[in-house]
Amino acid sequence: MKQFFGSIMTGIFTVISAILLFWHGLWEKIVGQAAFLGTNWAWILGIVFLVLTVRTVLFPVFVKQIKSQRAMQALQPKVKELQAKHKGDRETMQKELMELYRTEKANPLMGCLPMFLQIPVFFGLYHVLHHVNPDTSGPWKVLYGWSGGQFDSASRARLFGAPIAASFKSSAVDLGKFAKFGLEAPSVTNVKVVAAALVAIMIVTTFLTSRQMIKKTGWSEEPQQRMIQRLMLYGVPFSLLISGGFFPIGVIIYWVTTNLFSLGQQHWVLRKYPPPAMAKGGTGGKGTAGAAGTAGKPVPPKPGPKDTSNGAIPGIEASGWMAPKVGAKPNNPKKGGTAKKR
Repeated sequence: MKQFFGSIMTGIFTVISAILLFWHGLWEKIVGQAAFLGTNWAWILGIVFLVLTVRTVLFPVFVKQIKSQRAMQALQPKVKELQAKHKGDRETMQKELMELYRTEKANPLMGCLPMFLQIPVFFGLYHVLHHVNPDTSGPWKVLYGWSGGQFDSASRARLFGAPIAASFKSSAVDLGKFAKFGLEAPSVTNVKVVAAALVAIMIVTTFLTSRQMIKKTGWSEEPQQRMIQRLMLYGVPFSLLISGGFFPIGVIIYWVTTNLFSLGQQHWVLRKYPPPAMAKGGTGGKGTAGAAGTAGKPVPPKPGPKDTSNGAIPGIEASGWMAPKVGAKPNNPKKGGTAKKR
């Protein structure tokens, strides 16, 4: 089993390396090897286009995710009925829900599938860039289809003076190793500033990506799905605040690019496949629930025009509530009429 898992991961590392090296080679022919603004753009653009390649491949999966979410929203009335019917019998309720999802071809876990499929890509790039540093030697330099020259070029690559293999946690000793290439050792302050800025952008864009989806589709009324939404909206960005300091700068570039691509992709897909409430002219989310909550309630009559010239009560006689029926006798005044003054 361990050998099988290792073979799968080796295949993933090889595929990720091949895509990265392809785009780096193409951009190197266009922009060359020279650095501009302390940045080796061939490697940075190679990482960016690695993201574009992966997201293009996963685009059909993302569309299926949206369609599954629409199916889940359409099933909410039936889900509520089952929850009310089997209240107190959790086991039966879960069986009925699974049967409903199977019949209607809806999957409550489909919302996380694109993220789960990107995890191997993320760890593949992390593994590759983790070994792209001056200390690596021997067989590691030619693993996964790399050549010695490509490995040394990636080890020297920088973003605004910070090596893409360095992280916020890199110490002066770690950064001093880059002097082996005959280059000036990068400044610890410079690396921390670049890494911290990228981590901050990564956290914000991760939050905005989840918020955009929830804002358009609304909070799920299914407890399991709502828990996943909360985890994606708050849990993942918070975890990046801690773990982001350990990621190589190149990996953070990958993550930020993925988030920016997701924001644009979601905007387009959500307009093409709007939530049911939005498709019918609603607003979705809480606004839809609020509008639905007033359905069926009697609407009080609008008050009539204010006219007190004849002593009528505004909004009552003017609306015809207390007007006598046709043919009915008028109300008898007190006998004797108005009391005479003595």
